[in-house]
Formats: sequence, structure tokens, C-alpha cells
Amino acid sequence: MLDSVPSFARLVAELAKFPGIGKKTAARLAFYLLRCPDQEAFALADAVRALKEHIRFCSVCHHITEADPCSLCTDPARSDQVLCVVESPQDLIAIERSRSYRGRYHVLHGALSPLDGIGPEQLHITDLLERLRNHAVQEVIVATNFTVEGEATALYLNRLLHPLGVRVTRPAHGIPMGSDLEYVDEATVSRAVEGRRDL
Repeated sequence: MLDSVPSFARLVAELAKFPGIGKKTAARLAFYLLRCPDQEAFALADAVRALKEHIRFCSVCHHITEADPCSLCTDPARSDQVLCVVESPQDLIAIERSRSYRGRYHVLHGALSPLDGIGPEQLHITDLLERLRNHAVQEVIVATNFTVEGEATALYLNRLLHPLGVRVTRPAHGIPMGSDLEYVDEATVSRAVEGRRDL
């Protein structure tokens, strides 16, 4: 039905390419953009254009930035002795939001997934090893996600990094604050018990 309006159909098709957006949601968003003031729609278009024209990845840590190296890599208040390895810029942002970490970062841009054709060559692992050889890093926090791929990546990095003489750690994980044990899944309870610490 909407194919008779090519520009609208094109927008729906482009919006439907976003993760988690199906055709119905894409159509709803397209109708919203059609109804909103021109200024709002053009501001969105300008923001997308600026994103693609100005944002790149930091040559040191591979986080998103407009200036290279990024502000996290050039901040003199951050510790050079601790390096936190994450899968994505979103993970880095989540850690920064906690305000509990003041070291440096390294973004892999993915996790090992042989079934999806993602091996060590597709990740920024070579750059990580180079950084460790050329800097005084004493600890590497492997903060990959707690998924099968994230765990495989953590084990792979552990094997690579131990011979370099750095301490390799993994963030604690287990039972979330405010939750009741009876509602937590078995795997999470198991990890929490295995990772217990002294009070």
C-alpha cells in the first residue's frame, strides 16, 4: 500500500535496518517524522550526518571520539597502570557511568565467535598486545560480557596476557543488589558462590 509513496517506503526500509526495529515500528517512526515540524526532522538528519562525518575511533583505545586520541586516553588524572578491556563502546560507557574506575580502556569491537566468522584477527587484540609491550600496565581487567562469546574471549586473552607478566582480572559477577535468592537462576547463584570473598 505504501509502495505508492516511494520516499515514505524508502524511509521505512532504512529505519527497519536498525536493530530491534521491525517494519511496523519503522512505519510508526516514519509517520512521526512526517508529522513533526520540519525543524525537528532536519535536526535529526543533521545529527546523523554529523555523526558520520565527525566521529571516528580513537587510534589508541578504539573508543568513539571526535579528537584523536580521545579524552580518556589523554586525561592525565587516569591511571596508566590499569587497563580495562571491553567488547564495545557501549560497555565502556556503562563502566564510566558507575564512576568506579579511573584507569585506561581498550575496546575490542566484538568477541570471539567462530560460527560468525569472528576470530582474533577481527578484534583489536594485536593493538592490545602492542600497548602492553610499550606501557607500564600492571593489571588488565578483562570486562567482556558474561556470554559464551565473552567468556571465550576472556579465556583467550588470559592465555595471551599471562606470559607478559601482567595481572589479569575479571569483574566480579553474581547476584544483583536488591534481589531475592529464590528468584535468581542457578548459573548466577553458582557463579556467586564460586566467586565468594571474605567479609
